[in-house]
Amino acid sequence: MAKVITVTNQKGGVGKTTTSINLSFYLAKKGKKTLLIDFDPQGNATSGLGVDKRELKMTMCDVMLGEAELKDTILLANQKNKKFFIAPAIPELANVEVQMAEMEDKFRILKKALATVSKEYDFVIIDSPPSLSLLTVNGMIAANYLLLPVQTEFYALEGVAQLLESMNLVKKAMNPRLQLLGVLATMYDRRTVLSSQTLAELKRFFKDKVFETTIPRNVRLAEAPSHGVAIGQYDRFSKGAKAYKALADEVLERVK
Repeated sequence: MAKVITVTNQKGGVGKTTTSINLSFYLAKKGKKTLLIDFDPQGNATSGLGVDKRELKMTMCDVMLGEAELKDTILLANQKNKKFFIAPAIPELANVEVQMAEMEDKFRILKKALATVSKEYDFVIIDSPPSLSLLTVNGMIAANYLLLPVQTEFYALEGVAQLLESMNLVKKAMNPRLQLLGVLATMYDRRTVLSSQTLAELKRFFKDKVFETTIPRNVRLAEAPSHGVAIGQYDRFSKGAKAYKALADEVLERVK
């Protein structure tokens, strides 16, 4: 049965999609059959892996409307890594969310869809939208774990308390197995006092839930999506690649 990790933060620009792509890549690289679900209407995980949205016949839109099974959307995410797959998204997913509001059992649509394929994978990584939306709640209910990327800059903790409150409400009412897997410091620059102070604040607030791995500001990491590949394929010797490889090791250790 797959271990399901939802990568979430209601703030945008914190490295959520970058983390979803590269964590998935390295879990697959380590021999774990991994499915990345692009659950963000921006579809950045889809385009970041070189998938042409214009050629897609089935996407997460169809799954959430009950017009397709999840298995019908899944594509190989990397031709050189036969254990890395993606269920793509397109911008119309934002419109689907409006339609979902009127659907029966609207909070568990993703969980039911995942149940049909979860035995086939070791890990499912869900890249959720940067908001506390119906899609985000579906991602929380479908998950075993939440992974929270937090940018090491001013206002880093803004909104985090609300997100944790939402997590606890979901856990209490609909998904008692949900756990916070960890908090990931992203865009970390050890040369600046601000990054160091923010990391210290995260550790004070979250204690041992903060991953030892930090994700640095890295040009190669920022360039990789424009080439349609994960950082491990674009430049496996970069600081960003080494960081996400280390994160995958930590994740494997924590889910034990």
